[in-house]
Amino acid sequence: MFRFVINPPVFFGSVGIIALFLVIGAFLPDQAQVLFDAMQAQILGAFGWLYLLAVGIFVGAAALFAMGRFGDLKLGPDESEPDFHYLSWVAMLFAAGMGIGLMYFAVGEPLTHFAAPPEAAPFTVAARREAMEVTFFHWGIHAWAIYAIVGLSLGYFGFRYNLPLTIRSGLYPLLKHRIHGPIGHAVDIFAICGTLFGIATSLGFGVLQINAGLKHLVGLPISPAVQLPLIAVITTIATISVVTGVDKGVRRLSELNLLVAIALMLFVLFVGPTGTLMRDFVQNIGLYLDNFMSRTFNIYAYQPRPWIDAWTLFYWAWWISWSPFVGMFIARISRGRTVREFLVAVLFIPAGFTCFWMTVFGNTAMFVDTTLAHGTLTQAVSNDLSVALFQFFQYLPLPTVTSTLAVMLVAIFFITSSDSGSLVVDTIAAGGETNTGALQRVFWCALEGLVAAILLLSGGLQALRSVTIASALPFSLVMLLLVWALFKGMRADVAHQKARAATAPPQAQPASGLTWQRRLALALRAPSSGEIRSFIGDTAVPALESVAAELNHRGREAAVARDDETGSASLTAPASGVRDFVYGVQPAEHKLPPFTAFEATRMETRHEARTYFSDGSRGYDIMGMARDQIIADVLGQFERYLALVHTPEASLVAGAPEHV
Repeated sequence: MFRFVINPPVFFGSVGIIALFLVIGAFLPDQAQVLFDAMQAQILGAFGWLYLLAVGIFVGAAALFAMGRFGDLKLGPDESEPDFHYLSWVAMLFAAGMGIGLMYFAVGEPLTHFAAPPEAAPFTVAARREAMEVTFFHWGIHAWAIYAIVGLSLGYFGFRYNLPLTIRSGLYPLLKHRIHGPIGHAVDIFAICGTLFGIATSLGFGVLQINAGLKHLVGLPISPAVQLPLIAVITTIATISVVTGVDKGVRRLSELNLLVAIALMLFVLFVGPTGTLMRDFVQNIGLYLDNFMSRTFNIYAYQPRPWIDAWTLFYWAWWISWSPFVGMFIARISRGRTVREFLVAVLFIPAGFTCFWMTVFGNTAMFVDTTLAHGTLTQAVSNDLSVALFQFFQYLPLPTVTSTLAVMLVAIFFITSSDSGSLVVDTIAAGGETNTGALQRVFWCALEGLVAAILLLSGGLQALRSVTIASALPFSLVMLLLVWALFKGMRADVAHQKARAATAPPQAQPASGLTWQRRLALALRAPSSGEIRSFIGDTAVPALESVAAELNHRGREAAVARDDETGSASLTAPASGVRDFVYGVQPAEHKLPPFTAFEATRMETRHEARTYFSDGSRGYDIMGMARDQIIADVLGQFERYLALVHTPEASLVAGAPEHV
């Protein structure tokens, strides 16, 4: 409970920057609003093109990584299996993404574009088509490609390279061990600040919509006097969830969230013009795909329009600032997935659901506005976007029930965003450590609520938008580097796989070093977890230390590291320009296959002393080997490593020049 684990430069650096914005917003609210507005105008005027170009690159990179042999690589060692059931994984992907935005903009954005489209004449059939095309563009593949790049980088280098689960680890192929220095600290600080301000923007949208719903249901006024207690109450609930851990809190809330959202969407689908909506959905997909490339790079360079600053560029900045949060979260829950499986699921499953959601609410809203409402719905949305959903429900059956469900849904989205964000920020601030104290996670959860509250008071949503756009600028550059680093790392691993297939295996195989009596004994009685740890400490570690001592004696730097918490040990021989040699041993377990119904209820576990390596290749059990046999196995792997890094094809190692 009272255990604190932090990376001091990152923790205090990010808290200091966040505190600076909070002090300006709290003590100089009038000046803060002017400053934030000027900052937004300057950044979008000078760097709006960068946001648009970067997101186009992210989409292209995601498609490249999903194809060919890159897609066969795993987020983790080759033998790793997924941690979560597929449906639970999908539910967590959806709820961690853009939940509050789905509620806030589902009715408001299509109606706003219908009344003021970027190119078509307002309130026409062309405006209706353009409204849905643009809405799909903002909430579809582009948004999820941003999240996918960060999530893929974290999962790939964190789980396959055994690096800390922080943003800086994604730059390892470019910076090597310099990721642990000032550059790495700066990258993680950018990630934390972007995450906090991005989540604060979502929480701001959420609390405004909850306030609008409560006014509609019980008559509460829309004012800071109501919004601040709402932030406090829901943040408190989020802290309760965050201390239960990702398996209990976030997963259950995500699954509940998805069920409630689907129920509300199906209600609107069936009481609305169902046949028309299904037809509209097919048309919307066609419009979206038809204009995919032109929208991707359309910055309106020859006909400047304020529309793109207010919508597309804000969205891209918002998604980029959110990407450390969503990327870290989806990486943590995606260990064991292949690159292809990860990218296909992240790009298409949440985006597909989101686009169908936007069709159901957006097209129904435009249908209602042009028939039953006679334009009054569009007028209400123009006056206050946060009331759009509740005004919309007035034209459908059971408006009180649906409005109550909507308030509950926004509150659940609020909670999942806050507790998921707290877990992610805490991991980054702790240098990749996921087992931190509960109070530490509570601190970040409370800080998110405080940021949302103060920025709402100092300038409303405009202040939140401005700070989000500013915080996204440095991280967009970091993300471009992540794309390049991923390409180098994956190319190196594919080259290693080809080179391994062409070279002889290590001379010492795990089983061949054991006597037949010892192999029979291990087969008849599986070792316990305590015996595995004792074996690693008493036999494996001395063997690794002997090899490290000999390497150092011969002028090759090497060191042995132990982790008393996990029981693992590793020998590392750093290399300049190529991937380090790593031979690690860690306690592992796997379920024994059941052959009867009775065995299936018990699901016994076999414990192993499993090896792991720097390239994520498949490990094996060395339990029972003698010290000399482990030394022989290490030497066999080291000889193979030397052969691989000097093979022309395999010399394309992360960070290695091609002539190595």
